[in-house]
Amino acid sequence: MIQSILKTITDFETIIIHRHVRPDPDAYGSQCGLAEILKASYPTKKVFVVGEDEPSLLFLKEMDQIPDEMYEEALVIVCDTANQGRISDVRYNRGKKLIKIDHHPNEDPYGDLLWVDTSASSCSELIYELYLQGKNQGLTLSKEAARLLFAGIVGDTGRFLFPSTNPKTFTYVGELIECGFQFPDVYENLYKTKENVARLSGYVLQNYKVTEDGVGSMVISNEILKEYNVSPTEASQLVSNLGNIENIKAWVFFVEEKDQIRVRLRSKGPVINGVAKKYNGGGHPLASGATIYSWQEVENVISDLRKVCNQVT
Repeated sequence: MIQSILKTITDFETIIIHRHVRPDPDAYGSQCGLAEILKASYPTKKVFVVGEDEPSLLFLKEMDQIPDEMYEEALVIVCDTANQGRISDVRYNRGKKLIKIDHHPNEDPYGDLLWVDTSASSCSELIYELYLQGKNQGLTLSKEAARLLFAGIVGDTGRFLFPSTNPKTFTYVGELIECGFQFPDVYENLYKTKENVARLSGYVLQNYKVTEDGVGSMVISNEILKEYNVSPTEASQLVSNLGNIENIKAWVFFVEEKDQIRVRLRSKGPVINGVAKKYNGGGHPLASGATIYSWQEVENVISDLRKVCNQVT
């Protein structure tokens, strides 16, 4: 499949790369890292990255603004996006050919070519593997591409703390660092915290709830967001705050948005992506997302998480 993807890339002069909505570092890293590899490897090709900008990740890259006609005769590649409903910029299906590269469970097998590897720590790791297989066929890894892929891997492994981290991950990261970018700067930008977000973090630690069977939960309403002057995206990023608390097996954040409630689920062992799928979502076994549309559903989600936790001895 990798060779088929490499061959297809050489066949097109215009390549447009997408990723998922509400982008995280791996979405940016894989999308923009791939773009930088292709720009360095094929200077005459037109390579674009599209989707909504995430303010906290603009230090990585700004998205391109392109007209609809650019999709004519273009190859479209979607990175780090399990299902079509989460692809940022709905024009992804206007190209001549579509490729999916992802590391989430392949429950929506869209595209003409699909490369899905759920054993990978991140989609950025897969993009580096694409480079490794293609470097003898003309692919070039620039310093900027290495910086972006490093950021994606660091983000999706939780600084190498998540179970998806494997020996290959460390090998790849070591090779990326050898390209010479300033990796401490990447860390600083990924993990610096605004003062208002830090204060909300304190609120979370003071007000989270936990059941007797190890399910933690936190509700962040629009009123709380306004009080701390924090966006829903910034609030959602605090989900990892509960990960080190003793006796919590799995936990969930409910963050109110304009017309929905964003549900972020995490686990130390119980498989929770089945719960996410039940509530309009999905994801990895230990890290998933979902969406509900009323506060009345909160207790249902928590109840389902409790059932999952009670199944684990």
